[in-house]
Amino acid sequence: MGPLDHQTILITGSTDGLGRHVAGELAGRGSRVLVHGRDRERVERTVSEIGAAAGYVADLSSLDQIRRLADEVRESQQRLDVLVNNAGIYAPERSESEDGHELGFAVNYLAGFALSLLLLPLLEASAPARIVNVASVGQWPIDFDDVMLERDYEGFRSYAQSKLAQVLFTFELAERLGDDSGVTVNALHPATLMDTKMVRQSVGRAQDSVEEGAASVIRLVADPELEGVTGRYFDRTRQSRANDQAYDPDARRRLWELSEELSGLAPRGAPAPR
Repeated sequence: MGPLDHQTILITGSTDGLGRHVAGELAGRGSRVLVHGRDRERVERTVSEIGAAAGYVADLSSLDQIRRLADEVRESQQRLDVLVNNAGIYAPERSESEDGHELGFAVNYLAGFALSLLLLPLLEASAPARIVNVASVGQWPIDFDDVMLERDYEGFRSYAQSKLAQVLFTFELAERLGDDSGVTVNALHPATLMDTKMVRQSVGRAQDSVEEGAASVIRLVADPELEGVTGRYFDRTRQSRANDQAYDPDARRRLWELSEELSGLAPRGAPAPR
């Protein structure tokens, strides 16, 4: 991976919080940053304020909008060097996406699964390229008998299950891609209870700064020492061990197959017949 001023980087959820800070830092270092958010006015304002290359509007709770986002990126960008799946929510009360999926699972995990597969051909064509999944040290094993938490919902469990799902996906995609695709996939816990709107609203207090979390993400995006490193989980900047379920091949396969079914995607991101 070359200098940052030659990199095209898409960061989901980059109009606020951690994503906004990462986007601003990378744009300031010369990257072609692609901003994403749900609100058009905020996307346009962020693009203008940080000097981003482009902005895209999509609600990641909608699979139709995720497909449209991927189409727009493929049609408007000649290359994509890095995809940062950063967008996330914390929902104290259970609700569902327009597709009928538990909202935390849909936004925090399934959106990144679908977007990664849909953009994989562009990433491979731009290789060496990277996918960075912003997960969390808060991880809850997936109950495959109640993935949508219809029987036993709790806000932290929803969040932590979706974050562990990101790690399972990271490991499984890295294994399926192998060493020949030129695309690496890694996940990280950027920092603990960063001073973001989501943390203030859900927890009421912050522990770490957004700057600390952004530094962890940017390392996975740009550090030349991580060239070729894939299928790893990092706690901040240190390689670490995730929840045991992430190392269970059967659990990873079950989640992958369920995700293909829920997202309507066939292997390697090709839309399944309808």
